[in-house]
Amino acid sequence: MTLLYVLLALVITLPITAPSYYSKKNLSGSLLCVVIAVTSWFLGRLLPLAGGAVVALLLGMLLANFQIVPGICKAGISATSKRILQTAVVLLGFQMNLSHVFTLGGQGLILICATLLTSVVIAYMLGKALNVHTNEKILIGVGTAICGGSAIAAVSPVIKAKESEIATAISTIFLFNVLAVLVFPIFGNLLSMSDLRFGMWCGAAINDTSSVVAAAYTYSDAAGNTATVVKLTRTLMIIPATFLLAIYYSKKEEKRGSFKMMKVFPWFVVGFIVACIMNTVGFIPPHLTALWGSMGKFFVVIAMAAIGLSTNLRELISHGRRPIILGCCCSVAVAVISILIQTLLGIV
Repeated sequence: MTLLYVLLALVITLPITAPSYYSKKNLSGSLLCVVIAVTSWFLGRLLPLAGGAVVALLLGMLLANFQIVPGICKAGISATSKRILQTAVVLLGFQMNLSHVFTLGGQGLILICATLLTSVVIAYMLGKALNVHTNEKILIGVGTAICGGSAIAAVSPVIKAKESEIATAISTIFLFNVLAVLVFPIFGNLLSMSDLRFGMWCGAAINDTSSVVAAAYTYSDAAGNTATVVKLTRTLMIIPATFLLAIYYSKKEEKRGSFKMMKVFPWFVVGFIVACIMNTVGFIPPHLTALWGSMGKFFVVIAMAAIGLSTNLRELISHGRRPIILGCCCSVAVAVISILIQTLLGIV
């Protein structure tokens, strides 16, 4: 039976990890990304607030900007940042349970939708005023609205984001993840929030799962349990967000006369949905879904190493202030609207 489960995983991920990825020209670059990822994975355990993905991104950027990466590695690095990132999204689906949507109830779904809409609107309007690159404001808005790095990983192939744009968004999201872990418990105590209210606030307003767990469980176990359910439900918003962006970008391509639905359609999201369904109905044993979910997280670390290796640090710093301002405004707006919506819904 184990072989059957492995084959099912391969069937789901096969359209993503295309044979062209496994070629000699990609080998050296891919191995370099894996070495950085393994190192970052262990460093991330020592620095849980940062996490392996951010460490990998920073290490990759340092190596790239000291110009010690061999030219022979470039093809493999580029292929890894795209293929492995999409594969990671599919594998992450094995740890998502659709039943969380039903256990959360209508109030929780209203809260999640309100915070998502707030982040997207703020990112679009303020990003335009600040003259932030289109892809960067989309990634920051979606990352803040849904689930940080995972949402950025899912959306970036659809909007054809550059490595530098992904790096800017990830760095911005990371900054406010760290601040949220420190600030949210302080404000929760100052406002005398109940465990339920604080848990829903963290789950709806902090974008990264590890930061949600860190902040909520610092407050109380009950708040942590509530925050986890809200956060996992919010993560499922990756699906409609990615499809809507795919449709929007397909319309733009159609106007240019180069529209091809099969080329634009985000097939890896279909794999993500299938993985979610398989996990929800219990078709695959929990120890295997946990394994594949962990593989997905590790694949994200590999992809972040590749993105870091492809990033020009000087260029990133030259226009880094505006994305940070945008990320700050999105994060604050989501935190405030979350409290207001809970008040209107009578959550105490």
